[in-house]
Amino acid sequence: MRIGFIGCGNMGRAIMGGILSKGLATKEEILASDTSKEARELVERQYGIKTTDDNRKVIRDIDDQSSANPWHADVVILAIKPAYYEDVITDIRKSAQEEAAFRNLIFISIAPGKTLKWLDQCFGNESIKIVRTMPNTPALVGEGITGVSFGMNLNKDDKETVMSILRSFGKAEVVEEKLMDVVTSVSGSSPAYVFMFIEAMADAAVADGMPRAQAYTFAAQAVLGSAKMVLETGKHPGELKDMVCSPGGTTIEAVRVLEAKGMRSAVFEAMKACTKKSRES
Repeated sequence: MRIGFIGCGNMGRAIMGGILSKGLATKEEILASDTSKEARELVERQYGIKTTDDNRKVIRDIDDQSSANPWHADVVILAIKPAYYEDVITDIRKSAQEEAAFRNLIFISIAPGKTLKWLDQCFGNESIKIVRTMPNTPALVGEGITGVSFGMNLNKDDKETVMSILRSFGKAEVVEEKLMDVVTSVSGSSPAYVFMFIEAMADAAVADGMPRAQAYTFAAQAVLGSAKMVLETGKHPGELKDMVCSPGGTTIEAVRVLEAKGMRSAVFEAMKACTKKSRES
């Protein structure tokens, strides 16, 4: 399987790493583009893959057509920031339309707020196979979670191919497209909330005398282990919380203060604001 990347930033590199580690493609079967020379050089050093500054070559290398096995991508991942999508799609549209007419070419979008309908309109061809996804930054350590919504034109094999790519750097779940903005708030943006929580816990531990590096280790591992308990035990988070809260103990006292300070409400309102912002994008 030949996979093209438009964009060599953090998320693009995370997906590349997952693909290579799972053996879904070799380094020779990946081609990436980026306007930044530094980003291209980083990818070349890190993974040994070929790069270009021409986005169109990621779809079809027009300078390679005379070779015995010219480059044609099977999947193209648009690993760029949402603000650049329209310009990039305008740049690659003709190549995409030509390739889609003759090959089983799939485009994967990772941009929040960019709907399947909007992507279809930008490509100017409703027959192009498009997948809308929302990954998150823990993909950088192989623990991402990605929401997936498929366009109308993908068959069963196409969907399996896409899911195998997305599961190479964490978990992936198919969701209705109308929920993609919720995915943004509950997983796409939520690592920021969790990092703030870890930082706050570590700051408190430092205030009570613990060395900062050690405080970050304790706080981060507590969050990691707690998340793993939710995923692996299948128990309700409230039940797991109750298991820690002994009558008249230290934990329930801390929970009392968090409730008094409005922790649940703050998280609730923050996520509602995030979802709203995503819908307005």
